Amino acid sequence: MLATFLLPTSPFVSAAEASAPLRTHAAARGKFIGTALATGPLSNETSYRDLAATEFSQVTAENAMKWESTEPSQGQFTFSGADAVVNFATQNNQQVHGHTLVWHSQTPGWVQGLGATAMRAAMQNHISQVVGRYANNPAVVSWDVVNEVFDDNGGMRTSFWYNTLGQSYIADAFRAARAADPNARLCINDYNVEGVNAKSTAMYNLVSSLRQQGVPVDCVGLQGHLAIQYGFPGDLQQNLQRFADLGVQVRITELDVRMQTPRDATKDATQATYYRNVVNACNAVTACAGVTIWGFTDKYSWVPDTFPGQGAALIYNESYQQKPSYTAVHDALAGGTGGDTTPPTTPGTPSSGSVTANSAALTWTASTDSGGSGLAGYNVYREQGATDPLLGQSTTNSINLTGLSPATQYQVYVRARDGAGNLSGNSPAVTFTTTSGPGGGGPCTAAGTVQTQWNNGYVIQPVTVTNTGASAITGWTVTFTLPAGHTLTGSWNATLTVSGQTVTARNANHNGTLAPNAATSFGFQVSRPNGNTQTPSGYTCA
Repeated sequence: MLATFLLPTSPFVSAAEASAPLRTHAAARGKFIGTALATGPLSNETSYRDLAATEFSQVTAENAMKWESTEPSQGQFTFSGADAVVNFATQNNQQVHGHTLVWHSQTPGWVQGLGATAMRAAMQNHISQVVGRYANNPAVVSWDVVNEVFDDNGGMRTSFWYNTLGQSYIADAFRAARAADPNARLCINDYNVEGVNAKSTAMYNLVSSLRQQGVPVDCVGLQGHLAIQYGFPGDLQQNLQRFADLGVQVRITELDVRMQTPRDATKDATQATYYRNVVNACNAVTACAGVTIWGFTDKYSWVPDTFPGQGAALIYNESYQQKPSYTAVHDALAGGTGGDTTPPTTPGTPSSGSVTANSAALTWTASTDSGGSGLAGYNVYREQGATDPLLGQSTTNSINLTGLSPATQYQVYVRARDGAGNLSGNSPAVTFTTTSGPGGGGPCTAAGTVQTQWNNGYVIQPVTVTNTGASAITGWTVTFTLPAGHTLTGSWNATLTVSGQTVTARNANHNGTLAPNAATSFGFQVSRPNGNTQTPSGYTCA
């Protein structure tokens, strides 16, 4: 039986608990709230230790359990740092998530230079020794067994593990971990998989395949290293749910939200919205066990050293003072358990401007929120009968819609959303008609490539869109036909709509403008009947 997270639960948070620590509110939801711990300040800073103990119900060793820390020389194990983290957790009624057993980074050179047989044996022995040390310790309940096995395009990362052992090392690692601790929850973990995209879909397919083979993959970790300047993955909840539907537990494992420094109030507010959105997404998915923030104070954050000019990524500042992002996490955990059920006020009537063949700018009077969870942003919909498609989301009272069809009338309305997920009423609609050109779609071509297939599905990645004209285009539309019985299940880097078996793909905000001879791409995933080997056809671009 897998270890479970045991904390007292209650159906609501009382008034006396309204300002309770994060862990109290997380426990009321049956979730954990975690942090990564650095062993230096853990041993010598009282403020660091006190906050880590008071606010968090789960801890992860930031570096002390990685291979370079536990087995720097072959067969020579050292656990002083790892033991310090486990002992701290035990003293403070916290649980430990082990991080990480098999990774291409922070692994000693002696491992990387081994031949296949010796490398596999070393991996299995390492897992046996490290996991086995804590197998009977009730505080250590889960492990990141393999970490970051994909490249950003969804292919297997060509690490020394993969180059020497092939993909089989992943299954072997999970089996070795299960043998070392039959009760631990075993996870696969990666970054840039928060939204539905090529990388997260590759991870989804791998987890599905491994579980079908009986490999003990129990949970999926989405790291959550976000940045306010790159936009929020609006389909995070959808992505968490699709992994959960495979029968695994899901969790956010390494959350931080960096910004270009210095901080200011506007950046802090956006950062707080991102933190709130992540916690709300986890709250909304039953199989999401909790959220781990990768550290908690900006005083000890990996971000500035890795991303020059960026930082301030955590929920406490360098002086251990709470930031707006702390309040956002707190209120997202506290709200909804007898908390915010009041929707924001309805936005004002949108006004349109700068309408082109493929885009339109909208502005509207902002909403207000009095329910306590805070205004989180806006959803923009097209009025289209029984089902109104979502055209875009914004954290401010304006948006530039892209990927629209030329010479088409749009009737659009806006709904505000708050941090608890409440939606306002529909704003009055605005109607506008896109132009037929210039500045819209132009001469272009589209061609799809089958990336991977399995019995009842496949991924098309990339679908390459190329501008074949002599001038730039500011938007494109690709159509293609799905074979009978095939159903679209996910897409990335384009907005896809389906009518019968005809699919229309319109560019995303970031890839609509193409110079002459320039190209971009998008991808999608499809389910199909077992034994059917057909794939889409008839790609056209305009």
